[in-house]
This record gives sequence, C-alpha cells and structure tokens, in this order.
Amino acid sequence: MLDQITPIVATYNEAANIKRTLSALSWANEILVIDSYSDDQTLAICAEFNNVRVIQNSYKGPTEQSNFGLAQEIKTDWVLSMDADYVVTPALKTEIAALAPNNDVKGFEVGFEYLINGQPLRGSLYPPRTSLYRHQSAHYQRDGHTQRVAIDGLVLKLQQRMQHDDRKPYSRWLASQRKYAAQEARKLTSAAWQDLSWPDRLRYLGVAPLAVIPYTLIVKGLALSGTAGFQYTWQRVIAEVYLQIARLQLSFGKKSTK
Repeated sequence: MLDQITPIVATYNEAANIKRTLSALSWANEILVIDSYSDDQTLAICAEFNNVRVIQNSYKGPTEQSNFGLAQEIKTDWVLSMDADYVVTPALKTEIAALAPNNDVKGFEVGFEYLINGQPLRGSLYPPRTSLYRHQSAHYQRDGHTQRVAIDGLVLKLQQRMQHDDRKPYSRWLASQRKYAAQEARKLTSAAWQDLSWPDRLRYLGVAPLAVIPYTLIVKGLALSGTAGFQYTWQRVIAEVYLQIARLQLSFGKKSTK
C-alpha cells in the first residue's frame, strides 16, 4: 500500500527535526511539505530529498494549514499527515505496507512513542491521532491549540506506533506552550462541563499541575525512564501551570470589561 500514500508534513523552522522525518519516508513516491516560510535550514534540508515537493503558505493556524495541504494536487488516494517531528519506524512502515483496507475503511489511527533527546519513554500523555486516511473523505476542525481531522467513514487502529522526536531548543518549546495555553484556556472556559474530558475537568478544577506528577511518573511508569522521564513530567507540569495562568488572565480580562 505504500505506493498509494502521500505523506504531508507541516514545517516551520524544523531544521533540528526534518531530516530524520524525511529519511524515514524514502519509500514514498512524493512527500508534500507545507512550509510556513521557514528562515532556517529547513528548506535546504528538504532540497536534499528527490521525492520532496515544497509548497509555502503563510501560517494562519493549524486547521487552515492542514486544510490547505489537503487542497493541493495529491496523486494518491491516501495521505499520511505528519508533524515535522514525527518519525515512521520500520515496524510501522511494515504494518502500513501490508494493509489492504476495504472501501468502507477511510482512515487509521496511530499511537505515539514519545522521545526526549532521542530517548524513548515508557509512556506519555500524547494522544493517538488519525494520521493515515483517504484525503477525499477528510477535513480538519479546530480543537483548542491544535486541530483534529474529521473522517467521513470507518477509522481503524494501527498496532505499531509513530515516534514523536522533537529536538528543537527548549526555548522554542516554552514559547509554544505559552501560545498553546492561551488557546486551550479559551477552549476550556467556553465548554460545558458535561462536554469536558476527564483531563480537562481536572484542568477546570485547577488541580492538573499537581495531578500530572503522579500520573506520569507512576501510572505511566516514567519514573522508570530515568532522567528523560522526569524531564517529560516537568514539561507537562509547566504546560499545565501555563494553562492555569492563561485561565486566570482570561477570567480577569472578562471581569475588567464588565
């Protein structure tokens, strides 16, 4: 099935990641890179790969960028939607190659193996994602700071996992978390309680920064992942604290306008 798939990779200043991602996609006849006008070495690295086609588009948000990618000329029925820090492992490639889906199957959900500084963790809070799908049956919708794909049809689960291996500077991660927190705060405050997932209910109650510590270290087993496990846990605590700060700022902002 590999020759029926076009990977679509979104990039912006991903020189630290993109070579690993593209190298693991050598099986694809064409890779479509949607770039938000990177000004580092991202485009130079992409040019090293003969199967990469780059289209640049000004970034207006993850949903808009993903739908822009789907609107391009795609020669295959299936696409593999990826961030620039995702890596298709040999095991996942083998599983995808063996797929022979019926016509009613429109997509496949994939889980993730999370890496810190190249070291795999025993678990993470990173959610599964419908990454492989028939592009004519799909469109993206906004979901907090990110987006989710809406599939018109049956979605099955893959057994093997994709790797999430982001090696950009820590300062870039912090800046992203501040931005994400503001977007997630707006989503959280506008949702009805009954529509919230249990993690979002903990965030709404303000206890998520504390709850995430035992959950990641004990329930997810990251205490056994050594330094990388504790680093990941600390990152999640920071992300949850940023979210609570953003909620407070949003709340004070509303009160000041009354």
